[in-house]
Amino acid sequence: MGMVEGLKRGFAVANTDMGTAPDINGIADYPERWIDFGYRATHEMTRVAKDLVNAFYKPHSFYAYFAGCSTGGQQALAEAQRYPRDYDGILAGDPGHNRTHVSTYFLWNYAALNSAPDAKLSSGQWSLVSHAVLAHCAGKDGGAVGDAFLTDPRKCHFDPTTLPACKAGKSGDECITAPQLKVLQRLYSGPVNSRTGERIYAGLTPGSESMPLGPVMQGDPAIWPAQQFYLFKWALGQDFVPEHFDFDHDLDRVDARLASELNANASDLSDFARNGGKLLIYSGLADPVVPFSEVVNYYDRVTTSAGGPDVGGKFARLFLVPGMGHCFGGPGATAMGQPFTSDVPATPDRDVLMSLVAWTEQGAAPSSLIVHSNSEPGKPMAERPVCAYPALPEYKGGDATKPTNFKCVEHERGVEQRPALRYLN
Repeated sequence: MGMVEGLKRGFAVANTDMGTAPDINGIADYPERWIDFGYRATHEMTRVAKDLVNAFYKPHSFYAYFAGCSTGGQQALAEAQRYPRDYDGILAGDPGHNRTHVSTYFLWNYAALNSAPDAKLSSGQWSLVSHAVLAHCAGKDGGAVGDAFLTDPRKCHFDPTTLPACKAGKSGDECITAPQLKVLQRLYSGPVNSRTGERIYAGLTPGSESMPLGPVMQGDPAIWPAQQFYLFKWALGQDFVPEHFDFDHDLDRVDARLASELNANASDLSDFARNGGKLLIYSGLADPVVPFSEVVNYYDRVTTSAGGPDVGGKFARLFLVPGMGHCFGGPGATAMGQPFTSDVPATPDRDVLMSLVAWTEQGAAPSSLIVHSNSEPGKPMAERPVCAYPALPEYKGGDATKPTNFKCVEHERGVEQRPALRYLN
């Protein structure tokens, strides 16, 4: 979480660069800093911060909380798994915890989008795809008619072959070419082992196509490799070439060198639970960076390890946020005081961090939160509940900007796209 946001809530705060400053691409020859990135820097920051709080404030005792999203979500889950006594409450948003394989997802998408000169879709074509997905699925999955997002993407069975096809030799924002159709199918299908067909990671979520950090950026050679391919350089050397990557043996080499240090996939959180810890995870259902299927799969493994959903729900809860992109923003009601947002909601049921505090310190486990949209000038602010998994907010009728016109209804558990066990290392 941003330090200012923590201070606004009255916390003593600390942060870490995870050993990667000033350039994460520049630490290929420093394996000790890979460990810092994976888990050690966060733990050492926590240890030193607690010493400073004790020295300055001299409290009899105090609660400690961690809040982070994306790589911060990776840090959050690494803390719960490796150092279960560091924090009393942990808030993990859109966690990139399966680090070597979310990076493989980035590489898979990049390779597909750059597989041929005519393979990449324009921004207008991505808008065409997104509008077609919504026309086919929005309002039919529990959401309100007119929603510009999906409430339960698992209920959306969109077939990209139904998109308008460009005539031979033609291209434009109003149609899709045959090479572009293959790219779409590859992105939705997600990365698999090129030899065995085993799933490595989930594919692009329907409804997330036009979101920031989505395929337009993921296919950009001027931006994406420098931002997201650092660990391939760490494992395979500075001469790593994305186009030559083998999604079988090369990935085995990456995992052999980095998975044990970077990935936070362990599902047994019994030590954290026995220490009284509370874990609140949230994921955007329109996130193109960390597909929600990966987060649901992790949470399901945590509750199974704990002895089932009822037992696991006593210390860990998951909230899926319709219409939210990566960590914040999007066409839905998505603001709940999470990291990277500057507002501090007035009440705990609208503030995801303070809901975690109430759960940790008072035993009030949250079953729902009220989130709001970032309203445009002249438009009313929309509010909607988000619900503890497996429930999702279903529209009952009336004004769709009012949270009272939605009800948390249990949907199915689980997802179809689950990584093979070898990619949960």
